Order: sequence, then structure tokens, then C-alpha cells
Amino acid sequence: MWGQQLFAGTAVAQSVSFPGLVQMDEDTHYNKVEDVVGSHVEDAVTFWAQNVSRNKDIMKIGRSLSEVCPLANSVFGNLDPKKIYGGLFSEDKCWYRCKVLKIISDDKCLVRYIDYGNTEILNRSDIVEILPELQFSSIAKKYRLWGLQIPSGQEVTQFDQGRTFLGSLIFEKEIKMRIKATYQDGTVIAQAEYGTVDIGEEVAKKGFAEKCRLTSGIDACEAKKPDPNQLALGSLRNPIPLWGRRSNQSAFSRPKGPNGRQTLDVKYETNAGNHVTFPKESLAAGDFNLGSNVSLAKIKQDQKLIEENEKLKTEKAVLLENYKALELKVEQTAQELQQEKTATMDLTKHLESTLKTCIGTRLKNLAAKVELLKEIRHINISIRFGNDLSDAMQVLNEGSFTTLASLNELEKIWAEYNVAQKKIQTCLNEIEGNILIAERNEVQQKLLVAVDVFILEVDDLPLDKRLKTLQDLATSLESVYGKAKEGTNNSEEILRKFYDWQCTKREEFASIRSETEASLQHLVAWFQSSQKVFDLSLTEPLTSEDLIGNIDEILEKTESCVCKELELSLIEQGVIDKEIILSTYSQVLQKIHSEERFIATSLSKYKESVEFKKQIIGCLNKSPNVDYLLSIKKTLKGLKAQLRWKLVEKSNLEESDDHDGAEIEKIKQEITQLRNSVFQEIYHEREEYEKLNSLTQKWFPELPLLYPEIGLLKYMNSGGLLTMSLERDLLDTEPMKELSSKRPLVCSEVNGQPVLLKSYSVDVDTEGRVIQRAASYHRACGCAKEEESGLLPLIFLFLCKSDPVAYLMVPYYPKANLSAVQASMPLTSEEALKVMKGVARGLHTLHSANIIHGSLHQNNVFALNREQGIVGDYDFTKSESQRASVNMMVGGLSLLSPELKTGKPPSASSDLYAYGCLLLWLSVQNQEFETNEDGIPKVDQFHLDDNVKSLLCSLIYLRSSMTAEQVLNAECFSLLKGKSIPNPEKEIECTQPSREDESKMESLDSYSEKTRNGEANPGLTN
Repeated sequence: MWGQQLFAGTAVAQSVSFPGLVQMDEDTHYNKVEDVVGSHVEDAVTFWAQNVSRNKDIMKIGRSLSEVCPLANSVFGNLDPKKIYGGLFSEDKCWYRCKVLKIISDDKCLVRYIDYGNTEILNRSDIVEILPELQFSSIAKKYRLWGLQIPSGQEVTQFDQGRTFLGSLIFEKEIKMRIKATYQDGTVIAQAEYGTVDIGEEVAKKGFAEKCRLTSGIDACEAKKPDPNQLALGSLRNPIPLWGRRSNQSAFSRPKGPNGRQTLDVKYETNAGNHVTFPKESLAAGDFNLGSNVSLAKIKQDQKLIEENEKLKTEKAVLLENYKALELKVEQTAQELQQEKTATMDLTKHLESTLKTCIGTRLKNLAAKVELLKEIRHINISIRFGNDLSDAMQVLNEGSFTTLASLNELEKIWAEYNVAQKKIQTCLNEIEGNILIAERNEVQQKLLVAVDVFILEVDDLPLDKRLKTLQDLATSLESVYGKAKEGTNNSEEILRKFYDWQCTKREEFASIRSETEASLQHLVAWFQSSQKVFDLSLTEPLTSEDLIGNIDEILEKTESCVCKELELSLIEQGVIDKEIILSTYSQVLQKIHSEERFIATSLSKYKESVEFKKQIIGCLNKSPNVDYLLSIKKTLKGLKAQLRWKLVEKSNLEESDDHDGAEIEKIKQEITQLRNSVFQEIYHEREEYEKLNSLTQKWFPELPLLYPEIGLLKYMNSGGLLTMSLERDLLDTEPMKELSSKRPLVCSEVNGQPVLLKSYSVDVDTEGRVIQRAASYHRACGCAKEEESGLLPLIFLFLCKSDPVAYLMVPYYPKANLSAVQASMPLTSEEALKVMKGVARGLHTLHSANIIHGSLHQNNVFALNREQGIVGDYDFTKSESQRASVNMMVGGLSLLSPELKTGKPPSASSDLYAYGCLLLWLSVQNQEFETNEDGIPKVDQFHLDDNVKSLLCSLIYLRSSMTAEQVLNAECFSLLKGKSIPNPEKEIECTQPSREDESKMESLDSYSEKTRNGEANPGLTN
């Protein structure tokens, strides 16, 4: 409080004045208190601060500058030091009001941010004109600590430390300023307090400032201040941490202010903007003489009195606060006492009323508990003690099937038999094969004997009945206990622990039940005996004390026993009890499932044994013959010869000059009948091959080795697709010139169903690959249910005998591919989803078989009846990479996925990308596509159903994480109405002829017009 010594006599010596110092009016300004927040520190005794009340003004100024300054013009010409400009602070790139202090060069100026106090050198381009409405006085004021000055000769380091220390006391903190005087330049001399801390006293204690000597005057304080140019010339933009926009400010929400430190020796500004300096001669030592009638001793005495007064005030405030706290506590205690008194009175009244009905109430409650106990006793609570588990273990122990005497011997011989079969299967030499067959037949004899013994033993056992009992038992236990724990071991220990626990619980329950029944009987006996006491008709004397007894004890005992039994019956079992029961349940269930597996294995082996015996009994020590297949081939040979003869006869008649039309028509009918007969025998041949294939796979692997002439091995390797009885010249074919841009295509009929015949040029190397790829596709199609494969079925694959050509026969669906459908009558949204669901099913079938299509496009996807989508086959002469290298387009959109364009191999995700593009094309009809630099379409540009858009985004952008199965189960497909799906395979066999030559040619003409790069083939181009 030393600053008070300097100006303590201001109120007394009103006649004293100081040059350069504005004397304060005591009534209005002297000792006036302002609440401010520090914004910038110049040295250990000088700083800038903003009045708390101007917070909203700062916010408004910031918003106005952020709107006006970016659009304003940079200053040019001479700058007015009195004028306020907008400056772009370099630290946060925000605009603040500033004044030009000094012109550094043609391009740079020193400015002061007048609302915060800090300075910065700015380029002229960062200074702009602002509106007249913003030309008002600064928000921040410059303050100087009262009675302090910078020591003379202070070093630069200590100067910086003093400035930092003052910043830690006032920066971003709300402080109280007691104004003592004001310089002509507007600097306010004030006493600064932060709470109970006198900031000036703290700065002086640290030695960063010293008290002003009365002889030196105010200007002496200025004279001792180090030259800022010498102290911090390199720290012009050394920022102090920003405080204005921190979220943890207590009472302020100020805009970020520019921060920095003044480093140049600049002149102080007046509020009008004039640059003035303090005339040292006007602040002479005599100016600080506050009056001859005021002695220094008086000033010290007054100071001491003021300090004691402040101390007493503090003690008074503490005592007053303690008094208020005690008063509040007394009031709270009185309220609590009143509440306790009220509660006690209520309890007393309740007890008085309860005592009047005590016996009646107790008997009513006891009667209700006894009634509940009756219901519980009627309910089977044996589950609480694991009685159902005990019963289940008894069932498992009685009539258990864990082994069969003949099963082990049977499995041993069967394993030996399988090894012999494997040797025959891999044998390529006929002589060696005969030896292996003989050895196999010996094992076969032993196996047949073992099978007979096993079948007899199983026939005598009620395995089916036992399996049903176990299944019912498992279902019953699972409905009670839920899912069993896995991996429980030490079954004997678990079961022993369960039995001990069960015995203990049963004994406890029996004891409690006995006590309950005894207490209730005692109570009934009391009622029976006590009625004599209240019977007035009895004349014999009775002693009421002996008859009545202690009814309170009887009721207490009865209530205790009943409650104990109810608690044991109703309260949930403890953790230990549950653990014991669940562990036992897991063991019981494991034993049930183990026996179930054994019985299921035995029944499965029984079924295999019966089938083995049935197949082997007629071929014992010999292999099945192929006479029936050979007879079919012989019949086919004769029919084909007749057919060829009729074809020659028809050709001769047509070329003769005087041919008879009726005769030719008759021959045509005969040719049609012969063709039908040929195909009927070919189907019979396929059926016989399939039977032989089954025999070979299961029982007689020697058939391909014994009968190489029937080509059984080729049939098996092709998955049943290859036929050697079909020839190109036997068909009535019609060339499809418009669709033969890639390979020759011809159209024909089989049983009235249009088919396409696709030819592939093959050599010795490619023939096997074509058969292998076609067989894989055919097997994938056959593994799924016929109506759910989603694939175009393959009918026949056969090889030309005269030329190196392989022919593949597939169904022909005129005007059914997506390209043709969309060109004639586009699919509706619902139809498109139905079709694409079928396509997703086809891709799922292929991908499940590890097959990549690689050639999915609008000409290779078919919409049967505008509601069933199927995926067409592909070029079996090409690998996946070769098929995927063709860049097909749809609606200007490439179906080639981005990873394929970068040279990566085709994958399931590349198939799904093409699928997604086709779905997008069907969904948006003729709208134009926007794509990014990778050619990926932008889905968001279209207004689509949310479920469809979600699926498209997953297919096009996130396809690596998608599978065909997920696509098939997408939300947009699950909402479709279920309809029966036609079967393409059955159409081949059952559909009657329904096309004329004219309509066929019209469809071909319309497709040829829509050909894109020679690929618009409605009948499977790939």
C-alpha cells in the first residue's frame, strides 16, 4: 500500500497541481474503482486493460470488422496518425482497429491495436479504411501502477522477467483499479488489486520495480524506465497467450484480441490522437510536495490507521459469516427436531391403532401366507433341487447305447475296403487293375459278412425309439435351463458334488417342512381347546390360563416356520447353487448329445450297410455290366443312320425337277419323328451314364478301366454334360448370321424348345480346358436347386468328329436380354429389382463354387417373363482374365471395375461392380451419368429409393466388403412380393414350339440394330 503515501494528501492539498498530470475530482474520480481485464503488458509497472463493461462492445466491433475489412480497400498515400484503421493481425489473421504510430518504410508501418494495446509492424496491404461508425475512442486504457517506477540501470533480462511477472498477475484476470490520477496522454495512475492481492506490492517485493522517490516526481518514474528499443527490439511480435476466446473464462466471452509486446520507443497518444511527451521539467521534485501542512510522519500514521482499519473490517466480515452459518445451522436443527417430533407422534398414533387390531391382522397375514404355501406345494418345485436332472441321469444310465459289438469290426473292414477301392480308382493298367479287383473282392466278402452281422444286431435294438427319447429329454432340459456351458470337464467330480448338494438341500427342505406342519398343528390344537373357555353352556369350571396358553408364542413360531418355507421355495437360488445345477446340466446334456451322435452314426452306417448289401449282392465277385448302355448306343446308331438316310432322300426330292410336295412333307414328318427318337434315346443314354457314374463313385471304381469304350471317364470329368452320341448334322439348324460376329451360331429345336448351338474352335490343349470350365459351370448350376441357381443351364456339350470344333447347346430366349428389353419396353422399377435379384442369385451360385464370371453385361443377362433374371454363360475358351479384359459399356458407363483397369486380376468384387452398374442403368433409365476421374459413376445425382441407393453405394464404392449373398439379402429385394420362379431347365423339356420363322427373323433384325461392338446377341454372346 505504499502508493497511498505518495498521493495520500490529494484531498487535503487541493491547491497543489502538477504539470503533465490531470488532477482528479475527489468526489467523482479519485479512488474510483474500475473492474478491468489485462490485455497487454509493456513493462513491470505499465500495462493495458479493458473495462469489463465494454465486453459487448468488443464483440460488436469484432463482428463489424470481420464483415467490412475483407471487402475494404488497402490504404494508400499519406497515413493520418489521428485516424483509426483496420489492421490484419498476423497471429490469428483477424481484423482489429489500429492507429499508425510510425512509418517504418514505404511498405511497412508501426501500428497500435487500440482496443488491446499491443503494437505490430504491418504491411500497408494489411491496413484498410473502416467506416466512420467505427471511428470512436479505444476500448483499452493504459494503466501505470501507483507509486512505482522501473529501477535505473535495470538489465534486459530482469526487465523481461518483470514484464512476464506482471503479465502472470493481470493478464486475462479481472482486477480492480483504484484510480489515483491521469496523465495528459490518458495513462491512468491506479492501485491494482486482484482479490486480496496488491499487485504493485507483489511486483515491488520481487524487485522488478521500486517506489517512486518524492524528490524525483512522476517523470522520474518515466526516466528510470529502460528504453524499449534496447530491451526488446527483437520481440515486437512475441505473442502473449490469447485469452479472449478460451472456453473456461469465468465471466467473459471476449473475441480474440491481438497480442504482442511493445518493442519500439513510441510516443504516447492522447484520446484525440495527438502524440505528446511528458515534459520532465514540469514534473520536478517540488511538484510532488503535497502541501507544507502535511508531514511525512502524519502520512505514515494515516497509513497505519488505514491498514488497521482494513484488518478490523476483515475480522468483522469473518465473524459475521460465522454468525450467519451458526444461525442457519440452528434453524436447520430446529426443523429436524420438529420433523422428528411429528414422525414420533404419527408413529404413536399408528401403534395405538395397530394394537387394537393386532391379533386379527396377524391371523389374516398368516392365513394369506398359508394359502400361498398351499399353492406352492401343489406346484412341482423339484427343479430347485435338480430332481429333473436326477431323472435325466437315470434315463441315461438305463438302456444306454454307447457301443455296438459289431460296429468296431465293421468300421475296420470298411476302412480296408475303402483303401482297396482307392487303389482301383487310381489304377491305369488293366492287368494290374484285375489283380486289385480280385483283392478288393476278397475284402468285399469279409465286409458283406460284417454288414450282415451289424444289420442283425441293429435290427434287434430300439435305436430309433432311444434316439427319440434322448431328443425329447434334451428338448425338455433346454427349455428349462437354456444354453449349456461348453468345455466342462471332470464330470465325475461335478456329479458327486451335485449329489452331495442335492442331499443337503432335500434334508434342509424336509426339516423346514416338518417344522411348518408341526407349528400349524399346534395352532389348530390351540383353537380347538380354547373354544371351551368361551362356551357359556359348559358348567364345569375351567382354568383359562391352562387352556389358553401363550398364543403369542404359538403365532410367532407358526409365522416363522411358514415364512422360512416360503423363502426357501420362492427366493431365487444363490450363485453357488446355480453354478452346481448348470454344471450338472451341462454334463447331462453332453452325455445326451454323445449318445445321440453314436446312435446317429450307427443308423447312418446301418443305412450304408443296407445299400451296400443291396448293390453288392447281385454283383458279388463281379462288376456290373454295361449291356443296357451298349444296347442304347446301338439303337442310337441305327436311328442316326435312318435319320441321315431320310435327310439325303429329302434333299434329293427337293433337288429333282418333278418333286412331289406331299412326299416331301411326309419325309419331313418322318425326319421330325426320327430326331425326337434320337433325342429320347440320348436322354436315356444320359440316365444310364448317370447310374454308372453313381456306381463308379460309390461301389465299382473299376468300370472306366474295364469299359474304356463307353467313355464313362469323359462323362464323369464333364460333370455329365458331355455326350458322344450327338452330332451337328443331325440337327435342323438355321444360321444366325447377325449374331455370329464372334463365332458361328446356329439355332435349332429340341423337343419344341428353341436352342442355340455355340461352336468353339479347339485343339488338343484347349479341348480339355473347355470341357473343364464348362463342367465347373454345369456343376455349380446343378449344386443349387434348379429354380434357384440363377444361371442359364447348359444342355449338351459335344465334339465334332470331322473338325476341331466343340459345340455347346444352351436355351435360346428371343428378345429376353436386358439390351433388347430396355430398347423395346423398359422394365419398371419393381420389374428391374425382380430381375436383378435373380442375377444376384446367379452370381452367388458362381461365387460359391469359386467361379468368377468376368463377362457380366447387358447382353448376357436375361429377363424371362420380365420378372426372372438369369446370368448367361461365358466364353469357355477364355480364362477369367481374358474374359474380364473386354471393356463393355452400358449407357456410356464402363462395366470394367477400377481395379481391373489398373491390371489387377478379376474377382468377385469386379463382378459385383458390373452388377451395380447394370442395376444403376436399369434404375435411372435414359438419364446421363456423371463419373469421377476413375470412371466411377456418381450415385447421389439421382433420386432413387433409399434402399436401392444404399445398395448401389455399397456395390460401386464399397464392393470389396460386399458378397453376392449380402446383395441377395439386401433390403430392397426383401420387400418384393414373392412369386413362383419359372424353371429354365423344365422349359427346355416341356415347352411346346411357339415361334414362327418370320417372328424369329424380326427379333434377330431388331437385335442387330442395337449391336454394340458386335456383342448384342440375345441368345448368349460372351
